[in-house]
Amino acid sequence: MQFQIKKIILWPRKNFEKREIDFEEGQVNVISGASKTGKSAVIPIIDYCLCANKCAIPVGVIREECEWFGVLISSVEGEKLFARREPGDQKQTGDMFFLEGDDLEIPERIEAKNATVDQAKTVLNRLSGLSSLGMNPHSEGYSSNRTGFRDLMAFTFQPQNIVANPDVLFFKADTTEHREKLKSIFPYILNAVTQQTLADRWELDRLQKSLKQKEAAMKAAASSVQTWMAEATSWIQQARELGLIELERDSPALWPDILDLLTQIAGSNSRQARTSVQAINGALKELTELQNAEAAEATFLTTQRQRLLEIRRLIESSKTYGDAMFIQRDRLAVSGWIRDLSTESADALSAISPDGSDHLDQLCSALEGLELEVQSQATISDKLDKEQLRLRSVAEESISRLNGIRTQIRELERRSEEARAEIYRADQIERYLGRLEQAISLYERTGEDAELTVEIEELKNQISEIRGRISEHQIQVRINNALASIETIAGQILPTLDAEWPDAAINFMLADLTIKVVQGTRDDYLWEIGSGANWLAYHVSMTLAFQRFFLQTPAHPVPNFLIYDQPSQVYFPQSPRDDEVSDADWHNEDIVAVRKVFTAVSLETQKARGNLQVILLDHADEKVWGDIENVMLIEEWRDDQKLVPVEWLQSERLN
Repeated sequence: MQFQIKKIILWPRKNFEKREIDFEEGQVNVISGASKTGKSAVIPIIDYCLCANKCAIPVGVIREECEWFGVLISSVEGEKLFARREPGDQKQTGDMFFLEGDDLEIPERIEAKNATVDQAKTVLNRLSGLSSLGMNPHSEGYSSNRTGFRDLMAFTFQPQNIVANPDVLFFKADTTEHREKLKSIFPYILNAVTQQTLADRWELDRLQKSLKQKEAAMKAAASSVQTWMAEATSWIQQARELGLIELERDSPALWPDILDLLTQIAGSNSRQARTSVQAINGALKELTELQNAEAAEATFLTTQRQRLLEIRRLIESSKTYGDAMFIQRDRLAVSGWIRDLSTESADALSAISPDGSDHLDQLCSALEGLELEVQSQATISDKLDKEQLRLRSVAEESISRLNGIRTQIRELERRSEEARAEIYRADQIERYLGRLEQAISLYERTGEDAELTVEIEELKNQISEIRGRISEHQIQVRINNALASIETIAGQILPTLDAEWPDAAINFMLADLTIKVVQGTRDDYLWEIGSGANWLAYHVSMTLAFQRFFLQTPAHPVPNFLIYDQPSQVYFPQSPRDDEVSDADWHNEDIVAVRKVFTAVSLETQKARGNLQVILLDHADEKVWGDIENVMLIEEWRDDQKLVPVEWLQSERLN
């Protein structure tokens, strides 16, 4: 990703000019200086302005004298300024100041925030082109979280406590939270898992959940259907016993014929079953007649009740309409009074309207028309009331007849056991027909042409297609190939550094986020190898190798800059101070080793052709590395030159 540092800006609490440190893109930028000048604060300042969760800027002078910290970066979208307020006694603050444009003018002071950390993170994530999806929808914890811009800082910063650390290779990987998150996103960083892969994983998870639900529904329905099909013969036998089909009718042998017969049975009713009884006696004949009469009377009563309900609604609507007309009539009645008044004086008409009598005649005509409607409304209401009374009377008579029929049925049931059995049998038939209709409906929904079956088949096809695209085996192959490429690059860089085994193969161990050095049949972890010089050499070679790999991938999300803090700390060279430098000075092993580090990073920036920026913060001065190509001194902090301008501090002492 095109993302390089152009400036670091400090805004003072007091009335001084802001402090700016300028950097060059595509080159090795060196800030050389003595101890306690602020070199080791550069990484925490940049990290804090790029939305770190905690302010790691050293307490003391820097935090006390600075109110805001800022970093100006260049990107494919132009320049962007990320500034953040000094948090005081808090671990961090969400107050941010953000500007963007092609050629930004840095403000002299920041009066107030105009953004939050979350908003700034959104911008950084967009610049990186990171996916908004988590690595794996099935996982919990770190693996389920999306890759964020903050996770990419592991590949850009090598602070003093990391740059030659035998136990930790990446920035902040010394904490469990960052280490586990880094391991989970490594396939994405290595381009073994792409944004399309993540989208496919989440779509696969959604489809699998949907398929599981639909298969469960299908399984439950199919189980019921299978049970019902196995009992089909007994359903036909029950139909014979209930009189729904002839006693002598044979059961079909084939399932389609069985289903047709059961469908015909489901379309019958209990009255048809009763009329088919062969040996019906007088009581049962009377019962059948009474039940038929009950059904007919119940149907008639339902019709009358519906008509009565409609009449009541019509009466209510008519009453509402009539009330509205009475209100209009009362309002227009004044027109008649005014017309009577006009016969006595013409002034009354002129007070109403310029139109005079014409306007009054219109009002009176409207009143007369309304009077006719009111009179007809009374006639309509009277007719509706009469119809309501008639329907109520008819309904009451029907209820009386229905109750009489039911009384006769109860009396007949009391007198005749056969009638009681027939009533029970009628209830059985109705329940049987209801269950049969439901069973047929369930079978139709779960048939081979059912919609659910088609949906399940479509889901399986989609799942199969996605699984082919996100084969875990193929992902692992891509991870291995990417790591092999990085190991090869690191193996090319290592001989240019002060390593004890420059030709030994390097294996990156993803599970441990460290390396193994392979020597013949023996391989050793980084922490098993002695000497700070070895640790530094492997840190530099691996971080440069990762950056070269990232630059080979178009639009890779990791920013294309590296910052090393005190890489010479393992040597502590005594730099030549005299104007005349002897050959013996340049053969000092420590100086030679430090020059190798500067040369290696210089060669890498040259290979990147301006697409890689390296910032070196070191004690070694320009006399050690000054003649190395593509390495330039940005600032030298010694004596009164420091990160925080001395005048800021002198003002404090004077006060």
